[in-house]
Amino acid sequence: MTENALPQRPVRIPATVWVLGFVSLMMDISSEMIHSLLPVFMTVVLGTSATTVGIIEGIAEATALIAKVFSGVISDWVGKRKWLAVLGYGMGALTKPLFAMATGTGWVLSARFLDRIGKGIRGAPRDALIADVTDPAVRGAAFGLRQSLDTVGAFVGPLLAMGLMLLWANDFRAVFWVAVVPGMLAVALLVFGVREPDSPRPAGKSAFPISRAALGLMPSAYWWVVIAGAMLTLARFSEAFLVLRVQQGGLSLALVPLVLVLMNIVYSVGAYPLGKLADTMSHRTLLMAGIVPLVIADLLLAYSGQLLWAGAGLVFWGVHMAATQGLLAAMVADTAPAELRGTAFGLFNLASGLAMLVASVVAGMLWDVYGARASFYAGAVFAVIALGLLLLRRD
Repeated sequence: MTENALPQRPVRIPATVWVLGFVSLMMDISSEMIHSLLPVFMTVVLGTSATTVGIIEGIAEATALIAKVFSGVISDWVGKRKWLAVLGYGMGALTKPLFAMATGTGWVLSARFLDRIGKGIRGAPRDALIADVTDPAVRGAAFGLRQSLDTVGAFVGPLLAMGLMLLWANDFRAVFWVAVVPGMLAVALLVFGVREPDSPRPAGKSAFPISRAALGLMPSAYWWVVIAGAMLTLARFSEAFLVLRVQQGGLSLALVPLVLVLMNIVYSVGAYPLGKLADTMSHRTLLMAGIVPLVIADLLLAYSGQLLWAGAGLVFWGVHMAATQGLLAAMVADTAPAELRGTAFGLFNLASGLAMLVASVVAGMLWDVYGARASFYAGAVFAVIALGLLLLRRD
């Protein structure tokens, strides 16, 4: 056999992606132990209205996504990703005790705000780091793997929360204290387990990247991805409303975390194979296919909060998340210049953050004025609009 005929070795997902996936897993266990109970804690223990829940969730998630702009820009400018991610994960871990000490809505808002700033700081540098170390041939699979491991944490956390609620007779605060531990472990794993790769360009040798992006160096294909991500966020408001919908349907307080367990099991199982599929087929086609389950989920959840109907809706919601979230990250990485990837992820998440704020506030207001059904019907309408825009777009 000649040298030219030697078979090529398959491209592997780098070890750094695996480690970052396990960092996400541990932090999600910590966060979801709290977030799976937080909407009910606010409404039952603190007496918060659905509109206030929507405002808090909208501000929190929008803060995280908007903060990604600045961390992404800085990571491009200095040419470093890891220590910004450490700062963000560290902030997330340090805010967890605030939830356990909360005596009013103001405490929860402050804790969520600071926690989501931490998420915002870590998100864009982490995703840019994955793009930096991964071969384009397996980029969809790499983002799908990271998302899958992250989502394992997103259902393990609620399972732990549920078990501890049953064990400790619905003691919300005790569960929140336990959540501090996996958060600290995530930070330690990131500090000692991830090595910063070579910078994609010499640090500080060019203009501040946000100005370059503003001058139009981002291609039109990238801006289309930004618009698509924002539209889907409008259609998919905060998961707090999923928890409230099933609790409204009669599920006991201790079992409320099952909502996120079910959704995230489906999400986790589907994220890697669907991410891998994205490496072999049209991104536009897969994105359109991923919107259909969201429409079905919204209609099922609008119809009833009873476990049978809501459970089916949660399964479809998880399928939608698995099909679209890793795909959108891969699309950002593929369409943005390598030296501006942090900025690209930041701007993408800025648009999504603003959409999340609008979506969650509107969902909460519709819930309080017209009932839960109106919130989910509105989500279905936005999802159909997003699907229509994709159908009109020509590759």
